[in-house]
Amino acid sequence: SGAHVTAIDRSPARVARLRENLARLSLQAETVVADAVEWAGPTEGFDGILIDAPCTSTGTIRRHPDVAWLRQESDVTAMTALQQRLLRKSVSLLKPGGTLVYCTCSLEPEEGEQAVATLLAAEPALRRVPIEASEVAGLDEVITAEGDLRTLPSHLPNADPKLGGLDGFFAARLVKS
Repeated sequence: SGAHVTAIDRSPARVARLRENLARLSLQAETVVADAVEWAGPTEGFDGILIDAPCTSTGTIRRHPDVAWLRQESDVTAMTALQQRLLRKSVSLLKPGGTLVYCTCSLEPEEGEQAVATLLAAEPALRRVPIEASEVAGLDEVITAEGDLRTLPSHLPNADPKLGGLDGFFAARLVKS
């Protein structure tokens, strides 16, 4: 839609796969292999930032049951620390009036609702902009009281259990004043 997109990941393999997908779809984006927390970014800042944060992936447990055996409490602690560093860095890269969308595929509140609450308490220039059910196919049940998106494996049931349910997912939209 005419936007200039910059995609950052510290994994050269993931950036290479992204470049292949962009070429296959005839899309363009500037790709950067870097640790986003350490990356300087453009001096003018960004109009919008999407953080698809590294997380414990507990929301994918219905498709990847091994997650329950592979994750430990210390993983949640390590991931929340990284997520907070990414969030704080993103605020510094965001222009006034810019939008920050934060998401994880985790069911852990520390990686979703609590991560956003911690950021909002530390960053008075940010405010939450609630997500509307109309933006998610009218699914009122996936919108939290705060206006965030929270899907659960119990959402979208189907008579055939193999066809029903969603991954656990969290997303919040914040705007910098």
